[in-house]
Amino acid sequence: MIVDVVTIFPQMIEPMFAEGVIGRARAKGILDVKARDLRDYTSDKHRVVDDVAFGGGPGMVMKPEPFFRAVEEISAERGAPTAVILMTPQGRQFSHAEALRFSQMERIIVLCGRYEGIDERVAEALVTDEISIGDYVLTGGELPALVVIDAVVRLVPGVVGDDQSVANDSFAEDAGLLDFPHYTRPADFRGMKVPDVLLSGHHKEIEKWRRDEQRRRTEARRPDLLKLKK
Repeated sequence: MIVDVVTIFPQMIEPMFAEGVIGRARAKGILDVKARDLRDYTSDKHRVVDDVAFGGGPGMVMKPEPFFRAVEEISAERGAPTAVILMTPQGRQFSHAEALRFSQMERIIVLCGRYEGIDERVAEALVTDEISIGDYVLTGGELPALVVIDAVVRLVPGVVGDDQSVANDSFAEDAGLLDFPHYTRPADFRGMKVPDVLLSGHHKEIEKWRRDEQRRRTEARRPDLLKLKK
């Protein structure tokens, strides 16, 4: 899978790609992920990416030209993207279903905005998906982009060592419920004991306990998910 992130702060993005699951997947050649500096796609000597808004108002608006040039040059270099994602509070809510859909694509480009936003013509002409990670506003699109990319690439086959672990995630279609509690050694820590069933070795009883815990936890914390399953 090929992922390009267009941002004025590539130094915020690159460290995430160098570590953990994503870093290992890059080393194996499963993922090809790059952070692109939007200023590299400007045409003036000052590398300006923003300007005042038509109609007035506070703040600056990111110019369309660098984004268009970035997408065009990346497409020429890497092939046409399957999706161009714009991180924006005005987008539709990100979900596991969206992550799964993006994970099945060969190439995606993620655009990160700043300031008051991006010239609307970028969304109209370039963007296939406007995505939000929640009903709140951050200082820029970099953190949301990292959230989306992390959720997406871990679903790419081979990125996470145990495919069954991904299939059993909270919100996964196969499960549809929150995850069950997990425990490891020691079995008794400061008087807090691991449930006996997990130490019993009875796999059917363990599976039943886990299913019951999933439903109990979902009823307590996210009853809306149970309504969706009905």
